[in-house]
Amino acid sequence: MTQRARWRSIAGLGARFLTVGAISTLIEIAVFNLLYLVFGWDPVAAKIVASLVALVNAYFGNREWTFRHRDRRGRTQEIVLFVLVNAACTALGALLVWAGIEAAGLLLDREIGPFIVNGVNLMSIVVVVLVRFWLYHSLVFRTSPPKTP
Repeated sequence: MTQRARWRSIAGLGARFLTVGAISTLIEIAVFNLLYLVFGWDPVAAKIVASLVALVNAYFGNREWTFRHRDRRGRTQEIVLFVLVNAACTALGALLVWAGIEAAGLLLDREIGPFIVNGVNLMSIVVVVLVRFWLYHSLVFRTSPPKTP
């Protein structure tokens, strides 16, 4: 495969991944705000639950569309890797939300409101999306190694 073809393939994967991710992100933001603003949950707890709800959409969208051409190593192993990767990504997202809220509170020297909390949440999503794509591509939905003759 030429370098140009490889980049086109990765760009196509990236576009499909971002589409699935955009839908999952909308789900995550809606659930986050429902839990945080409507039900008064702690932002970190709301982040964790919202991430887990969006995770269901992300698995099926990525398995059946983004990485459908990849070999399946067995549904159980794939799901275990998917859950482990997303547990780590959910923890990273929650850590980023917590750290961002703490930093914003210290910088502004006041209680921060929903606008800043949502800004912090969106920034955490951007970081986690990049990490998640790399892990899905290289670990969860990876291609089989070439067979030797």
